[in-house]
Amino acid sequence: MNEMSPPIGKCPVMHGGATNRASTSTKDWWPNGLNVEILHQHGARTNPMDPDFDYQEAVKTLDFDALKSDINALLTDSQEWWPADWGHYGGLFIRMSWHAAGTYRTHDGRGGGSTGNLRFAPLNSWPDNGNLDKARRLLWPIKKKYGNALSWADLMLLAGTVAYENMGLETFGFGFGREDIWGPEIDVNWGEEKEWLAPSEERYANLEDAMTLGPNLAAVHMGLIYVNPEGVNGNPDPARTAQHIRVTFARMAMDDEETAALTAGGHTVGKAHGNGNADALSPEPEAGDLAFQGFGWMNPDADGKASSHITSGIEGAWTTEPTQFDMGYFDMLFGHEWELTTSPAGAKQWKPVDIEDIDMPRDPDDGSTKTMPVMTDADMAMKVDPIYREICERFMADEAYFRDTFARAWFKLTHRDMGPKVNYLGPWVPSEDLIWQDPVPEGPTAYDVSALKSAIAESGLSQADMIATAWDSARTFRSSDKRGGANGARIRLEPQVNWDANEPERLQRVLAVLEPIAAEHGASVADTIVLAGNVGIEMSARKGGLDVDVPFSPGRGDATEEQTDAESFEPLEPKADGFRNFRRDDVPTSGVEEMLLDRAQLLGLTGQELTVLIGGLRVLDINHSGLEHGVFTDTPGTLSNDYFVNLTDMGFSWETTDTDGLFELHERGSGTKRFSATRADLVFGSNSILRAYAEVYAQDDNKQKFADDFVAAWTKVMNADRFDLVD
Repeated sequence: MNEMSPPIGKCPVMHGGATNRASTSTKDWWPNGLNVEILHQHGARTNPMDPDFDYQEAVKTLDFDALKSDINALLTDSQEWWPADWGHYGGLFIRMSWHAAGTYRTHDGRGGGSTGNLRFAPLNSWPDNGNLDKARRLLWPIKKKYGNALSWADLMLLAGTVAYENMGLETFGFGFGREDIWGPEIDVNWGEEKEWLAPSEERYANLEDAMTLGPNLAAVHMGLIYVNPEGVNGNPDPARTAQHIRVTFARMAMDDEETAALTAGGHTVGKAHGNGNADALSPEPEAGDLAFQGFGWMNPDADGKASSHITSGIEGAWTTEPTQFDMGYFDMLFGHEWELTTSPAGAKQWKPVDIEDIDMPRDPDDGSTKTMPVMTDADMAMKVDPIYREICERFMADEAYFRDTFARAWFKLTHRDMGPKVNYLGPWVPSEDLIWQDPVPEGPTAYDVSALKSAIAESGLSQADMIATAWDSARTFRSSDKRGGANGARIRLEPQVNWDANEPERLQRVLAVLEPIAAEHGASVADTIVLAGNVGIEMSARKGGLDVDVPFSPGRGDATEEQTDAESFEPLEPKADGFRNFRRDDVPTSGVEEMLLDRAQLLGLTGQELTVLIGGLRVLDINHSGLEHGVFTDTPGTLSNDYFVNLTDMGFSWETTDTDGLFELHERGSGTKRFSATRADLVFGSNSILRAYAEVYAQDDNKQKFADDFVAAWTKVMNADRFDLVD
């Protein structure tokens, strides 16, 4: 029998292997392998829309007033299959909007509601998102009616905003323009735990110090949005809970005042659900039976009653009138003393020591019956913590101030990951510029680009200085929340001007040359920095005999210090930048390739674009501090495909060195050292997917293709934050 033949009587095809839930993936076999797939997770392969579909144009065709009218009608149209509390779905829709938006994290800009990710695992099955599957199904007739002109992402956040308006709040506004993704996000680190609501100790270096929450996390448990409503690890202690609230909300871009406003405003309406036996519920949506059709947490004991729902396990409303936006939350919280109790589902919660019948909320089904109000440990923290209490007292003294503060905080919560205001569409976009939107004034376009290019070329700056400065200015862009980028030229402002990754002394020297040139030609500094990078690339390409014309679109503006929230830019500071072979001393060498991949994903690059950019930037010799690692060419500063030629040349061998994370390339015959490299270089030869791209660019017939693809990828990064440009 041939050694490659299957055993007699056995079929060589592994039937069902590709769809079997227990089948082994590549990542299972090699868990330490680089997951390049995160660069392609939302590509054309998964998108069912036509290639020329433009949601930003489609949404402009909406009948916005009719849409709001339809949502308002739905709010009080209680369905038999999922009855509404007090005949009003407002609380449910607000919670859906909140939980869609509340996963946003400042450190990488990921999460948030701008992609419609609540439709997919793991978020659709998080314990904290219990029964939000019902909210989405309630909205389905509206999504079906308005079709492609209304994304799920926009609809899910609009529903909560309209609900607040319906309940009596004057909202701050609403912007459309969020485009749906079509599969789960695999680039977000929700945590390493293998079970829902695992003990918080797994996320903290010291649970007594809330600041020690893992640096890439924003919630206290796997499966929660913020904090445990029953207390830290389910142990009620409002003062302790307050510290964890402060950290988790800060990691979602909220200060103490915004946090207190959101807590009070969020619990002014609706109720918590825990009136029954949680053990009787069906599994979460992703684990449900086919017959459930994506529904989870079904309660066989509900008997068609709104009061029988079970979600968090906590039971009760926070206010006397849970379908009205009023000051009832403060009246209830500060007007009573509270004691610990348990819900029918066994959850720990707080109840008033003494309360008059008139102050109690009505039963969600029977308006003639009164029920006991509730406060969670997080609510009690607003009363116990001296900072939160002082803020709440200011709110209680000035209702208009509270309403405005909450409306603005809600707007920030639901729009924080949309980037600058130019991305907001529709008739309800507020005119006021907010500092967290990173405003940039409109830049000039009428200047002579050719004359500016000539002045830059004759400035005496080296090509490496031009290219490196342009890259450093643009690389801060994050596609996750559309922050950063070259527009605004914030590289010349605090804190970016003094980032180690930007080589402050070199940067100041370059800016001292480019800023006067920009002023002389009537151009923005932002445009001049980018154009200088283009000039450097064109000059370097001519050295290698390549025909290159780098596209340029004028119109970037220059932000001011007053338009820049310096502290909020700290998370954008590169700890490592594999594109320039930069790594801070406190960053271990073992993770530089993962950090490179992370940066590429945030820049919106594909695996091919990542590869060609690395190869081009290395031979252009723009490594941080002049490091020689990865410069696989004998003609540094010349645009060529030498990086890939030498990386794939089997006449060379790679060897480790005594310096951690550094390698050397030697000629196989003579043993002569030719080049040095970091892990961020060698991954393009060791990873099978990245090597496949590298081999394309190493081919003799692809020298011009390499140059063209490099320029296209470079231009993509330079224009990543040019939301005013039409593709």
